[in-house]
Amino acid sequence: MIILNTHETMAKMVSTTTTRPARKAGRMAVMASGSRLGIRCRSSSDGVGAGLKTCHGGAHLSAATKAELERVAALIATPGKGITACDEGPGTIGGRFEAVGLQNSEEARRSYRQMLFETEGSADYLCGAILDPETLYQRSSTDGALFPEKLSALGVVPGVKPHLKIYELPGQGGATVMQGLDSLAARCQEYAAAGAKFAKWRSPLAIDVAAGQPSSLTIQANMDDLARYALICQDNGLMPIVEPDISLKGCHDLETAVMVNVQVQSALYKSMLDHGVFMEGATLKPNIVNPGLDCEKAYTVEEIAKANIDVLNRCFPCSMKGANFLSGGQSLADASARLSAMNQAKGTSPWNLSFSWSAALQLPLLELARETKTLCLEEMSALYLEELKIAGAAARGEYVPKGNEGAHVPKQKVVANA
Repeated sequence: MIILNTHETMAKMVSTTTTRPARKAGRMAVMASGSRLGIRCRSSSDGVGAGLKTCHGGAHLSAATKAELERVAALIATPGKGITACDEGPGTIGGRFEAVGLQNSEEARRSYRQMLFETEGSADYLCGAILDPETLYQRSSTDGALFPEKLSALGVVPGVKPHLKIYELPGQGGATVMQGLDSLAARCQEYAAAGAKFAKWRSPLAIDVAAGQPSSLTIQANMDDLARYALICQDNGLMPIVEPDISLKGCHDLETAVMVNVQVQSALYKSMLDHGVFMEGATLKPNIVNPGLDCEKAYTVEEIAKANIDVLNRCFPCSMKGANFLSGGQSLADASARLSAMNQAKGTSPWNLSFSWSAALQLPLLELARETKTLCLEEMSALYLEELKIAGAAARGEYVPKGNEGAHVPKQKVVANA
């Protein structure tokens, strides 16, 4: 069936050279003819795009599903709380273990993550935890509860990382996309049954001005993937966190970083809207907008914070409740200083700005094991709680940087001042 969105579209089929009475008669004839041919007219009262099946904002979802997605998104946007990201696969966390002399076994990974989940007082600073699928099915030795059950009982929303491995895009100079969309629906159903309430998909990008990256193709391929992932997650009851992750590597300045981040995020939201993602039931996990690590120009923490707020103000939809920034190789001190400055600078911006950190929290914990080559869980737990207090203060805009924390200081200046 051919669908014409307005009666005026049909009227254009009538010659504009006729008189007003003739044109009216012609329109009536066209409408009658269209009815006989099975052509159905849509007026604007049917809704823009009603016949196009795009930008429908989750029209296929039930009211109950939408309400649950929005509820989880609101929990993740709890002021002063953030996400502990524990979603490294066995190989990634194994590399971290081995770097400090720890054995990489399933039991070691389980007991270490139990410490992250059950540290007394940690729930005061956490709204969510992202789990690797392996961890989703592991149990606490405290009471035998599955970790999603344990986290939920503590008031921390359990989530999962559903994407698979990175694939290099041919002809794009090393630029990548993430794999795993083909089997995503089935895995989302399994993860939801296991107790996950949200998911997180990372699409890594890099700024290389000389190589022309990220190219338009690289950006569109990755943002379309994030949109399809979000659509599939919502259809299976998981609140999607979308993570466009632009690397700190490079020599680009802060101004270039702002332009690229606006381009990437704008493409993301446009694709999400086009796909019909229910934006109110989704969350953003962006990189902190920074100059490249090798940038020769210095920036204050206030300048970096303003750059991040500028990016959000230019393109971040008000319908999404918050952004939980990744650390992306920054130290806890630098990431906290920048997040705190953002919260101080955001003014009347409507979003909750918080953290979703892995390495910034965990690498200092693992350093405690370097000397003994054992999981010193009590010492790790004590340090972890102190780290979460810092992160929580940053999420409230109350962390006070020390010295140059949060500033970008060019490497040669660091050496010169050493």
